[in-house]
Amino acid sequence: MAPLAEALAAAAALVARVAAGRSLSAELERTDRDPGSRAAQADLCYGTLRRYGRSQAIVAALSRRAGITDRLVEALLWCSLYALESGRYAEYTVVDQAARACVAMQRSGAKGYVNALLRNFLRARARLEAQLVADEVAHHQHPKWWIERVQAAYPSAWEQVLAAGNTHPPMCLRVNVRRALPQAYAARLAAEGIAASRLGPLALLLEKPVPVDRLPGFAQGEVSVQDWGAQSAAGLLELQAGQRVLDACAAPGGKCAHILESADVELIALDADAARCASIARDQERLGLKAQVRAADCTALDTWWDGVAFERILADVPCSASGVARRHPDIKWLRRDADIAAFAARQLRILEALWRTLAPGGKLLYVTCSVFPEENDAVVDAFTARTPGARRAPLSAGAAAQLLPGAEHDGFFFARLEKSA
Repeated sequence: MAPLAEALAAAAALVARVAAGRSLSAELERTDRDPGSRAAQADLCYGTLRRYGRSQAIVAALSRRAGITDRLVEALLWCSLYALESGRYAEYTVVDQAARACVAMQRSGAKGYVNALLRNFLRARARLEAQLVADEVAHHQHPKWWIERVQAAYPSAWEQVLAAGNTHPPMCLRVNVRRALPQAYAARLAAEGIAASRLGPLALLLEKPVPVDRLPGFAQGEVSVQDWGAQSAAGLLELQAGQRVLDACAAPGGKCAHILESADVELIALDADAARCASIARDQERLGLKAQVRAADCTALDTWWDGVAFERILADVPCSASGVARRHPDIKWLRRDADIAAFAARQLRILEALWRTLAPGGKLLYVTCSVFPEENDAVVDAFTARTPGARRAPLSAGAAAQLLPGAEHDGFFFARLEKSA
């Protein structure tokens, strides 16, 4: 089978499972394909899900079939529409390969339907665009409830926030100052033909993403991939040598590593997922760092805490991930409006548990990768209102509590809480 037909068939199977409620990243991990095929498949999946609302609306507008069609065939149409609009393939090639993919998927009877719908789209594209602009879900490519929450939270910036969620995410590096100098490392990138710009003391924004094995010194721990917004956390903790520090929800481990690169502290890193803890430990070995990595639920204090208080705590809590949806486009379609209140309740429980482990005079940095105020200011305000001795302290000069996703970074929220001495 031709490569594009094979990739379309494989991507359609994955997207159909996402539409049924499965996680894209989990499904991709289960695939066993050669790197080239997997890259094409992943591009089709991510691109389709970023434009999912649009593709659904196009199929609904053009389909002459009554009722719900075969979910696998629908997913093939969504992936094929992305392939047509991506500009990476000739139009006739996509139409032909989509029909061939039907055979591979054991849906030979759908070949004529798929071929006709895609050709109809190419003929009616200009007319369809006017319809899509009028359909807010198709136009903004987010669920209606998500659009309404962002509109309410950011009346003057909601369209930019939603638009950012449909883009390819930036690739930013963090130089490990224990092993390399930022300026020298930037020169090495240039020598390798990798264009990058400096964003801060340690951050380098790549003009175009590249595989990590193309990054000089990556295997030797000289650099890590970490969003520029996420790199704010270590500095906001105001670390000092010798402090006892807790990273309570540490996976995937970027902030944990940044803490150890920034200061000589005693760090305990927790995560409830044992497999992700193993990944944190492997990355720290690459970087020449050492934290005490433990698989534990941070709210179950009796399973991991020895009773010795921490002077600094990083609480990068589980959230809707609405600020990083472009990295995980399936999130937009898997989340439900009611999930936000459930996340907020869990976040409060985490704060209440961790507060017991914070030393008097200590500081806790509350972090989410969400743009929804219900998970951010509302949680912090509720916690401080009912917790004696807790106050929200100003962030470092110039630091923003809410970062909105844009060309240089993803969306994050930061709040620093201090415990009275």
